This record gives sequence, C-alpha cells and structure tokens, in this order.
Amino acid sequence: MTKEERHLWYDFLKVLPVTVNRQKVIKNYIVDFYIAKYKLVIEVDGSQHYENAGSAKDKKRDYDLNLMGITVLRYSNYDINFSFDAVCEDILNHFVL
Repeated sequence: MTKEERHLWYDFLKVLPVTVNRQKVIKNYIVDFYIAKYKLVIEVDGSQHYENAGSAKDKKRDYDLNLMGITVLRYSNYDINFSFDAVCEDILNHFVL
C-alpha cells in the first residue's frame, strides 16, 4: 500500500463496523478497498492516474465495475493528505451504518 492508502486504512477504514477488504480482486481488476455489503470500491489515485493512459484505463475499469453494480469512489493522494476529513465524510455518505 502507498502512504496515502495506509493512512486511509489505519486511520479510518479499518475501524468501520463493516468488512473492508484491501487489494480485493474483482474479475480481472485489483481494487484498493472494497466494501461488499455496499458494493463500494474506494480507489486512492497517484499522479499516474491523471496521465492520458492511466485516465483511460480508469474510465474503462470504472465502467466495467459499474456494470456489476459497483460504485467506485476515487480520491487523489492530495485529497487524502490535505482533505482527509472530507474524504472520510464522503465515504460515509455512500452508506448507512
């Protein structure tokens, strides 16, 4: 895991009262975090995701996961580092505990 993924995991996702899987394989994709109960994928994106090739792959991946009924939430490393509370709040807004 990257530094930002570790921060999100240890300081938020790990203590949620739902099962959160790390590095979960879904079909031919490996997602950063997956909450099966809510069919929710959480991705933490580094700079390579904002280059043309990375962005195109992400769009295809999100489309494929959406076809399976999975919602994909994406946050940049910047979001994790500088807006951590807002990221956590946004994640919580996608399900009811």
